[in-house]
Amino acid sequence: MPEVKDKVVCYVVQDGHLLVFTHLQHPMHITGVQVPAGSIKVGEDPQRAAVRELLEETGLEGVVKRELGTSTYDIRPMRNEVANRFFFELEVTKRDVSRRWIAGEHDPESGDQIESWECWWLPVEHAHVLAAGLGAQLWKLKAE
Repeated sequence: MPEVKDKVVCYVVQDGHLLVFTHLQHPMHITGVQVPAGSIKVGEDPQRAAVRELLEETGLEGVVKRELGTSTYDIRPMRNEVANRFFFELEVTKRDVSRRWIAGEHDPESGDQIESWECWWLPVEHAHVLAAGLGAQLWKLKAE
């Protein structure tokens, strides 16, 4: 039986571009294009987890604009895990969408190895390339 974990997924949009990242230590065909996302800590509110994950994974401080919904994603066979995902749209201070930067954090699985990635802004109309079901609620970005 897979372990069910609560996760958050963060959509940050500026000037028609979605904040994404690609891993530097792993090939694109393994990790794909991702958005800030991660596990909700025990006792943590999903909105607070979204703000925390955005900061940890990109270095950007943000606030939740709105909740977009939930979905379930079966991560097997990569891990024996099913992710119960809470999707949020977040706002950050105005950024230059042509800018790229390197960010990273300790691997949450091992805790010791530092993972790093390049953060950048992808036109929203190209966001269908997001890996592992991370784009499940993109359609709601246009809906109010």
